[in-house]
Amino acid sequence: MENNKIILLVGLMGSGKTSVGKRLAKKMGLPFVDGDQEIEKAAGLPLVDVLKCFGEEEYRAGEARVMKRLLQGAPCVLASGGGSFVPEQTRRLAREHAVTIWLKADVDVLYHRTAGRRHRPFIEGNDEHLKNKLEKYIREEYPYYSEADIVVETKEEMVDITVERVIEAIKKFMNK
Repeated sequence: MENNKIILLVGLMGSGKTSVGKRLAKKMGLPFVDGDQEIEKAAGLPLVDVLKCFGEEEYRAGEARVMKRLLQGAPCVLASGGGSFVPEQTRRLAREHAVTIWLKADVDVLYHRTAGRRHRPFIEGNDEHLKNKLEKYIREEYPYYSEADIVVETKEEMVDITVERVIEAIKKFMNK
């Protein structure tokens, strides 16, 4: 599968962007880049601390700068941060430089994968409020994710199965 574009994985936290992305990159012979790790490198702080120290507005501005740099870079599989596909500039750059794949998951899958995880900056607090937060993110962000080139439903299945479904979806998309 010849591809000179970035493969950009978008979706909410827990949708599988990192786990699918790492295996997809290996299968495609591309480097894997984790958008969240790139933000941490740029800030010199863990994501949770970036949010605490600078607030959400500056966090999102930094995220947009990092995404701009990454989307203008060399071909790779790029796992974006949860809300990083929301800004218009990021979506425009993605249309120019990437094939975007929305890993779409329902609230129960997202909840199962994120409950008890404390390293995620936007879901601190207890798990009883997590489902409400995830539902809010679904309402707010799914309209943006729907602009992706490809939609792949992620389910409770082995990651390798999801990766195969993503590869098939990319092949179909590239042969349009």
